[in-house]
Amino acid sequence: MNKKSVNDVEVQGKRVLVRADFNVPLDEQRQITDDTRIRASLPTIEYLVQQGARVILASHLGRPKGQVNPKYSLDSVAQRLSEKLGQNVSLVGDCVGTVAAEAVSKLQDGQVLLLENVRFHAEEEKNDPAFARDMSALADLFVNDAFGTAHRAHASTEGVTHYIPAVAGLLMQKEVEFMGNALERPERPFVAIIGGAKVSDKIGVIENLLAKVDALIIGGGMANTFLKAQGYNVGKSLLEEDKVDLAKQLIEKAKAKGVELELPIDVVVAKAFAADAPHRTVSVSEILDDEMALDIGQASAAKFEARISTARTVIWNGPMGVFEMDAFAKGTEGVAQAVASCGGITIVGGGDSVAAVEKMGVADRMTHISTGGGASLEFLEGKVLPGVAALQDKA
Repeated sequence: MNKKSVNDVEVQGKRVLVRADFNVPLDEQRQITDDTRIRASLPTIEYLVQQGARVILASHLGRPKGQVNPKYSLDSVAQRLSEKLGQNVSLVGDCVGTVAAEAVSKLQDGQVLLLENVRFHAEEEKNDPAFARDMSALADLFVNDAFGTAHRAHASTEGVTHYIPAVAGLLMQKEVEFMGNALERPERPFVAIIGGAKVSDKIGVIENLLAKVDALIIGGGMANTFLKAQGYNVGKSLLEEDKVDLAKQLIEKAKAKGVELELPIDVVVAKAFAADAPHRTVSVSEILDDEMALDIGQASAAKFEARISTARTVIWNGPMGVFEMDAFAKGTEGVAQAVASCGGITIVGGGDSVAAVEKMGVADRMTHISTGGGASLEFLEGKVLPGVAALQDKA
């Protein structure tokens, strides 16, 4: 993390534009159902308030596609922030223009306001320079604390950095340092656990990790493609037929690099993708043509847990099965418990993995839980994140 953070600059009395990630889930009454991302942003906001900055928060919510849509207003976020911060956080009707400028001009030291959804403007995702300049005109300093959008070069993440000084927020700093240290200077053994539906989503991640880890555990739907590459019949299981040859290459690459590639040895199968479908546990060599694998089996979970228990660094991205259905959640539960019990540094990234550890009540036992889904993946791939690259370097 060779980037300046909010700790490295003077903020007292300054107008500070903070790009946060308040893209929270809402129910049909537009009530927030999970405020994890809001809570994750609080250390930076509270620090700026305590230092006497005039805090201007910006975020997106959902996909309004460049149109004003009340369904995606940040009003619920403003209400929750007011509760968490113990001060009124008013929502401004726009993120640029006269309305926004007038609201900012009334801010006093230590006060906070929230700009309306930046994606109500099509110029945001196009990273339009004029739009970015207008937004940056509201502030003296830019703080990017939205790791979840750091892989996007949008006006509110990258564009504004061309007009005002830009530094990392405390959450951004924590994300980059934890994941960066794990990838570049891991305590060993270093074990990565990759799950989820598709190999194609995580090819780059697997290839990058094979150069760094001591063991790679693969579960979830993507494991079926690797099992097929080993000659097993996977029945009706989710399978990327066009990635079977790639899976063979990755298996060979792991061998060549001396990386232990751990694949399921048994699976929980059913004939229908349904929560109440009759199911059984079978060896990976016993899947019938009309069955689909929906979770790893007990033997696989035990094998994975034994490997995880030896690790000093663990990165986990992606569930082991269809964990949303209780009948097919045991593999993910076992891995979650193993990671929580591991004595090393444990990092969980990706929306489904985070949801799994939250559901299983072990989130507070992880060293670090990443708030960025796509950003975490691209970071694990070794890609440069535009929202990080644009920040000022330390001298």
